[in-house]
Amino acid sequence: MLILAIETSCDETACAIVKDGVEVLSNVINSQISVHQQFGGVVPEVASRHHIENIRNVVCEAICQANVSLDDIDAVAVANSPGLVGALLVGVSYAKGLAFGLNVPLIPVNHINAHICANFIAHRELCPPFICLVASGGHSHIVNVRGYTDFEVIARTRDDAAGEAYDKVARILGLGYPGGPAVAKRAENGDENFLKLPRVKMVGSFDFSFSGVKTAVINYVHGCVQRSEELRIDDICASFQLAVNEALCQHLIDVAIERNIDTIALAGGVASNAKLRELAEKFANENGLKFYCPPLNLCTDNAAMIGCLGYYNLQAGITADMSLNAIASV
Repeated sequence: MLILAIETSCDETACAIVKDGVEVLSNVINSQISVHQQFGGVVPEVASRHHIENIRNVVCEAICQANVSLDDIDAVAVANSPGLVGALLVGVSYAKGLAFGLNVPLIPVNHINAHICANFIAHRELCPPFICLVASGGHSHIVNVRGYTDFEVIARTRDDAAGEAYDKVARILGLGYPGGPAVAKRAENGDENFLKLPRVKMVGSFDFSFSGVKTAVINYVHGCVQRSEELRIDDICASFQLAVNEALCQHLIDVAIERNIDTIALAGGVASNAKLRELAEKFANENGLKFYCPPLNLCTDNAAMIGCLGYYNLQAGITADMSLNAIASV
C-alpha cells in the first residue's frame, strides 16, 4: 500500500511516499529556518505563505524520488492537528484536493502521535506497549503507546515546552534561532555543573515545568550584565541542557516504572539532542529497560512519520471526508 503523506504543521513543508507504513520511498522536506531566523522564531503568517508557495513542488519532488505516479497512490494522509492553524490548513486543503481528485481515502493524522511512529520506521521490531517522550518546540508529552493507534497522554508541560525553553535561553544568550542546536553546540565545551538549576517535580503528577529553569538562567544572565561580569556561555548552556535533560529522562523513567512497562522511546525535535539520547539510554540501562529513538532525520518534522501513522489509521478505519478541518490544539 502506497500512502502519500503531507506535513505542514509549523515551518517545514514536507511530503513522503510510504509503503506499507514503514518503508520510506521518499521523504522531501523544505525547511523555512532561514526565513524565520531574522524574526527570532516562527511567524505564523509567513509560514503559511511559504507553505502555499512550496507545497506543490515538494509533493512533485516526493513522487519523482519515489519513482511512482499519482495513479499508484492508495491513500493520502495529512497532519491536521496540532500546530499553527494557518500552516495546517495549507496541507489539509492540498491533501483534500488530492484525495478527491484521485478518489482515494483521506486520512487525518495527529502530528504528536506521528512523531512517536517515527520509531516504527526505524525499528521494525518495536511494538506496543511502550512509554514515549515526545519533546519539541511546542510540546513536551509523555505518552503511553498502548497500540498503533492508541495513545494515552500521561504527562505534559504546564508552561514552556522543552524546545521553547531552549529557544528563549538561546535568545537571551544571543545565540540566534533555532535555539536547540545552538545551545547544544556551545554546551559541548561547557561545565554542566557550573550552575545549580532547578528541576521541578510536581506532587502527584508527572507533568513538566521548564519555566523555572529558563527564568533562573535569564536572571543569572541579567545579574552578570548588571555586575559587568563575563558571561561563561558554554558553561551556562551545559548547565541548562543538563537540567532540562535530567527532568525529561527522570519523568520518562518514573512513568515506565509506575506503569510496569519495560520499554521507553524518544521522539520529536528535541530527541535529536545527543546528550538527551545519551542520558535516556543510560537511565534505561540502569533500570533494566529497553530503549529506542529514531535517527536524526526522523526526529524533526517530516512527512514519513505522517505516512506511518496514516497507514495504521487506515487499517483501523480512521478516515475523513471533505469536511476535514485543521485543529490548532488538542
